[in-house]
Amino acid sequence: MDVNEVLLPGVGMRYEFANREGDRMCVVARRSGDFELMVYEGADPDEARVMCRLTGEEADTLAEILGAPRIAERFADLTKEVPGLGAGQVEVRAAGPFAGRPLGETRARTRTGASIVAVVRGEDVIPSPGPGELLRAGDVLVVIGTRDGISAVEQIIQG
Repeated sequence: MDVNEVLLPGVGMRYEFANREGDRMCVVARRSGDFELMVYEGADPDEARVMCRLTGEEADTLAEILGAPRIAERFADLTKEVPGLGAGQVEVRAAGPFAGRPLGETRARTRTGASIVAVVRGEDVIPSPGPGELLRAGDVLVVIGTRDGISAVEQIIQG
């Protein structure tokens, strides 16, 4: 399925696609972390009707229900709007110093300035993991920060 992605300067990103009935489905991911789900007929997104508004937490819950294997890609898209900010993925290795230990023990945010915004564990996504989240070998951490910050998180996690 083709998803059209449109940068909305000062607002966030708009993702849209046509459903099987020909309606245009639209999600606006706002910089504030809120989301709007919309639908419109035809080609003019200005005619979109807001179906519902979601907080970041509500959107995370909906993503978990629907499945969110592409969460890292979406964070990467959102970071396009902020110069110098990027998204990366860091794997937790079995031989690494933090496999089996809580995320908070890494002190990654304090030490690097980069944030671990999700943990991808197999087909599951844990958005906004807390400091008590136990890291497992094979987990993939979604990291938002500067290039140097992301590299520093990788060095910490992989030892």
